[in-house]
Amino acid sequence: MAQDVKSQLSALLQQALASVAPTAAETPIHLERPRDATHGDFATNLAMQLAKALKKNPREIANQLLAELPRSALVVKAEVAGAGFINFTLDAGAKTGIVRTVLGEGASFGRSSLGGGQKIQVEFVSANPTGPLHVGHGRGAAYGASLSSLLSFAGWDVTREYYVNDAGRQMDILGLSTWLRYLDQHGQSVPFPPNAYQGDYVRDMAQQMTVAHAAKFVRPAADVVAGTPGLPEAGRADDEAKQQRELHLDALIARAKELLGGDWHYVHQHALNEQLEDCRDDLKEFGVEFEVWYSEKSLYDTGLVARCVALLEQKGRIYLQNGAKWFKSTAFGDEKDRVVQRENGLYTYFASDIAYHLNKFERGFDKVINIWGADHHGYIPRVTGAIKALDLDSDKLHVALVQFAVLYRNGQKASMSTRSGEFVTLRELRREVGNDACRFFYALRKSDQHLDFDLDLAKSQTNENPVYYIQYAHARICSVLGQWAGDPAALAEADLSLLSNPRELAIANQLAQFREVIESAARDLAPHMIAFYLKDLAGEFHAWYNAERMLVDDAALRDARVALAAAVRQTIRNGMAVLGVSCPESM
Repeated sequence: MAQDVKSQLSALLQQALASVAPTAAETPIHLERPRDATHGDFATNLAMQLAKALKKNPREIANQLLAELPRSALVVKAEVAGAGFINFTLDAGAKTGIVRTVLGEGASFGRSSLGGGQKIQVEFVSANPTGPLHVGHGRGAAYGASLSSLLSFAGWDVTREYYVNDAGRQMDILGLSTWLRYLDQHGQSVPFPPNAYQGDYVRDMAQQMTVAHAAKFVRPAADVVAGTPGLPEAGRADDEAKQQRELHLDALIARAKELLGGDWHYVHQHALNEQLEDCRDDLKEFGVEFEVWYSEKSLYDTGLVARCVALLEQKGRIYLQNGAKWFKSTAFGDEKDRVVQRENGLYTYFASDIAYHLNKFERGFDKVINIWGADHHGYIPRVTGAIKALDLDSDKLHVALVQFAVLYRNGQKASMSTRSGEFVTLRELRREVGNDACRFFYALRKSDQHLDFDLDLAKSQTNENPVYYIQYAHARICSVLGQWAGDPAALAEADLSLLSNPRELAIANQLAQFREVIESAARDLAPHMIAFYLKDLAGEFHAWYNAERMLVDDAALRDARVALAAAVRQTIRNGMAVLGVSCPESM
């Protein structure tokens, strides 16, 4: 096992260190894999770490360490390089032994106890249920799901959570939009606000109301618009026109609530439930599921928002101004103070966000990860400040930002605005390129980096398409194993010493790094590292496959090569499972 080799090397160095510098015996030993294979299999900068304390040249210390290094069959060469690095070249048997480890551990190969079973919450997607998910949401969904799987694989106890924004103005706008389309279907047309939700899905929800309840919710159009401020001229984009449109929209919402009375709750809930169910189905088809769907409305219903604001008041973090309650956000690094309760008594979105984070901490998570769109970057200081203001440990909170993906079709950038209705849905993207390409391409870049989603590449069956390239390696190995037709259990007894050519040793070296990559990716919250690793592993396999025959006449060599191929297949499966991508057995 790769970790065993590393531990053995570390133990050898520890013995040498105890002889050379007993007073520095607690110095941590770092072993890394050199980028250049000619520099060996592992390298350490231990001598450079000791230089200041021992007041010696690092190369001199490195040579002393080598002189005291116990002999081991593990190491075939150890030498000083550069400014004082020590490079180790391992015995071929130490490298190929990883094959037996992979085959023995199977689906558990690469698992780690790094997380120590700590409870970690990953909250992601959390898009307002006001319309279908678009390709921008898809990236956050793919990242959150892959990250959650990665952290679980690396030893954390993960809770996947979706925060449902089922309270507040956006849901009121969706309810109004649906009702206005419903009125139109019954001959009571009201000019449709340009800042309401425009998509065909709104008409569909209105039609469902008509089928289920006929004209029950119809009110005269004249009554709907009575007393509402007019709209500005079409095309005006100045601040005054924007404010006028918002006032008009709010007035229509107020009229809808007044005219419908108790029936408004039905309209509101119908729109919410339809969009939330659509979201659940879309994500489930995408391979993204949640243990918890947390309702924003429940924060109000349980009194947590009021309790949270009261707590901040008790701690002297709130002041009154013009009848509103303000949180002293600037005291915690924010650019300005923030309103938590308006003069009309209504709480702001920020107040419910603070309450939600208080709830997360009260649930006892050791770490909380919020996955937000990059446009929420400015929100981080105020939320972090609120956590500090509640005397909670803000170090437990980590915010991972996700840049929205930009989809290109026929060289044209697609719009993704849910208000305008001109958006490409995640469902449409999945149907066009498939779930696997979606999940993998979203994982190909660090989450906070810009991503152009190349549709032509995602659909191509060429080596330039990374997901096809990796899946093809897996399918090739399945074909080899099918032709071999032996007992898979026998591979555990294969003579791995016969795997001696450079390509085979390079593959073994790649396999030995898998657990290290898993742990590094988990520490950095970077599942894209798994995608890059799998591309490299597939590349090593394809090069070997094209250069050597797998099913040679020599039975012992044949079994050894099949065992190595089977280990590659298992590692690809394990890595792709973390990314939520399938591994077809034939292509």
